[in-house]
Amino acid sequence: MASQQQEALTERPSGLRRRVWCRGCRRELTDRESRLRGWGRECDPDQRTGHERHDVDQDPIPGL
Repeated sequence: MASQQQEALTERPSGLRRRVWCRGCRRELTDRESRLRGWGRECDPDQRTGHERHDVDQDPIPGL
């Protein structure tokens, strides 16, 4: 009697992506940038606003 075994799946089927979870709240991430960073927008310690923050120390304007 020959046994029939299913062949092991070693690769993900095309079109499916790996599920990634937020390091803070453990919700599944769907945003591309969030998935790459591992943090959701609400939990991200480096709050992203669409541009890099650049603070410059300046002297006050004389006379004001």
